[in-house]
Amino acid sequence: MMPVELVRSVLADALIDRIAGADADRRRDRILDAAGPRWFEDGSPIRRVHGDAAMFVGGLRALLLQLLHPLAIAGVAEYSGYRGDPWGRLQRTSEFLAVTTFGTASDAEQAVTRVRGVHERVRGVAPDGRPFAASDPHLLAWVHVAEVDSFLTAYQRYGVQPLTPAEADEYVAQTARVAHALGAEDVPTSQKELAATIAGYRPELHGTAQARDAARYLLLSPPLPLPARPAYATLAAVAVGLLPWWARWPLRLPWLPIAEATVVRAVGHTATGTIRWAMTAPPRPAV
Repeated sequence: MMPVELVRSVLADALIDRIAGADADRRRDRILDAAGPRWFEDGSPIRRVHGDAAMFVGGLRALLLQLLHPLAIAGVAEYSGYRGDPWGRLQRTSEFLAVTTFGTASDAEQAVTRVRGVHERVRGVAPDGRPFAASDPHLLAWVHVAEVDSFLTAYQRYGVQPLTPAEADEYVAQTARVAHALGAEDVPTSQKELAATIAGYRPELHGTAQARDAARYLLLSPPLPLPARPAYATLAAVAVGLLPWWARWPLRLPWLPIAEATVVRAVGHTATGTIRWAMTAPPRPAV
């Protein structure tokens, strides 16, 4: 094997093991090769976005944005295991996205049923005294729009082929199918509706102590070996650079518009390009 192919193979294995788990090959084959109709056609906007390396940046941005809802972070802090088993949680989320985007309709429905069962058990009381439930349609809708806005923002900035306005609207509408299946209500089906929905949530968003603690953990103290920290720090900086200005101060994150428009953007293109190069290494495509 040529040295460059060896580097690519090693990097791909490391990424896949972290994001998809040690048995990624078996689950990838099960998702992609299973016979049956799919929710979404090959080449559709949702498949283009969710299959691109920009999802690494979009996923981290989504986590940070979701932290701003006090009831969402209360559920994460109490139930998600983001400290005790952060990679396990990430792998479960990755598999859910892969199954609902690329898998058969029956597998997607089973995945939704499993997640809804988990949501029914996630309930409690936030530090401010308000009860929360992961199955709350309003809270589900916030988690959904934070993800969709983040995935789309990252793809339009760093994706291999940005979507046209019409394709971006179709992407938002396609993701709404999954959100409705999970129990969310009043979810957007276009970019305009997505922006309006997020604006409608802003009065509910606050920078709590739980949120700031989780943000510090995600950005500064991830459970990674030291050699991997610089690469992760790069992705973290790129993800923060995509957050809206109003989301920065509540999480005590910097807003440096000039640097983000130049240095961070250039680094982001390099980082996502490197990941894309690694993830297309033969012989094992990633899910």
